[in-house]
Amino acid sequence: MINTMQYICDEAGQKIAVVVPIDLWQEIMSEKETAYLLSNPTMRERLLTAKNRQNGISLEEACEKLGI
Repeated sequence: MINTMQYICDEAGQKIAVVVPIDLWQEIMSEKETAYLLSNPTMRERLLTAKNRQNGISLEEACEKLGI
């Protein structure tokens, strides 16, 4: 990932905005969303339970059960 950010300055030379590569922006937003979800005790428990789940079905089996 190329990490070239561009700063936008006002007339006084103060940085007022920044342009970041889309890959970096998506990473930042993903981390922000994860932090938000983990801040809620109920969502945190659900995410940790799902992460640690060992059983499941294959995509093919899910599609078959859904009739698609």
